[in-house]
Amino acid sequence: MTKITATVKEACEMSGLGKTKLYELMSEGKLETSTVGRRRLVKVESLRALIAA
Repeated sequence: MTKITATVKEACEMSGLGKTKLYELMSEGKLETSTVGRRRLVKVESLRALIAA
């Protein structure tokens, strides 16, 4: 089974980008996220699309 979301830490590891850059992309709306409680989850599909572009 493949993951559909990743924590910010996992997204950093998967993409090679830093945490600051990921939060910047999130605030610009270039990276889709979901919040569950206090946890911010990055949609893996959105991360792949960003890297592919």
